[in-house]
Amino acid sequence: MRHFNEILTIAEERHSGLAAVEARIPPVKTRRELAGITGDRWLSDITKNVFRAGFSRKVINDRWDGFEAAFKGFDLHKCASMGDDWLDELLKDTRIVRNGARIQSVQRNAVFILEEMENHGSFGVFLSGHGPHDFATLMMTLHKKGDRLGDKTAQYFLREAGVDAYVLTFDVIKRLSLEGIADKVPSSKMQRQKVQDAFDIWVDQSGKNLTYVSRVLAMSVNSDKVVKYQV
Repeated sequence: MRHFNEILTIAEERHSGLAAVEARIPPVKTRRELAGITGDRWLSDITKNVFRAGFSRKVINDRWDGFEAAFKGFDLHKCASMGDDWLDELLKDTRIVRNGARIQSVQRNAVFILEEMENHGSFGVFLSGHGPHDFATLMMTLHKKGDRLGDKTAQYFLREAGVDAYVLTFDVIKRLSLEGIADKVPSSKMQRQKVQDAFDIWVDQSGKNLTYVSRVLAMSVNSDKVVKYQV
């Protein structure tokens, strides 16, 4: 397994220097900034990524105003108490993608967010309370307590929300494979911990956050796969 500085050097060579590499690394919000995000916005962001999974991002993005209206602005208490009548209406609502399981996930994730807000005061505080060395635990928690929040969906959601996160994209997995760590997205607790251990080492070596390390790993390979978007 290479030292992070070696991987960074490879990325710099592929992308015309450190400045060009760092320009492609998204910012991470502070704990205070995350704490200030309201519950309805967290539910909106989660739902957007749940509906995007395996579907056209453009279709979901283009319809998002309709989703906001259909789900009543993602009001947590209204969504958490979704009844059969509202569900039936949503299943006929042409403003959204009418997938029953994903629609029901809104209710379940609203309950999840409300529970964590009660426990931590803010969903953002709950998320940011898991530091870089405990990210795999956060993934497991989101998967178990949330609904349809598998690794990829949860990672994309966190990255786009500004939470410090690694995202196991095709290119990141390719670098992990080259380093002898993982050749596919981990599916077991042991495999997830092996990936976490590698990121722990690189975070300590670099003094950077997970987002920085993850993006550098992605930029250190020559991708032979067309990726619709990178985060």
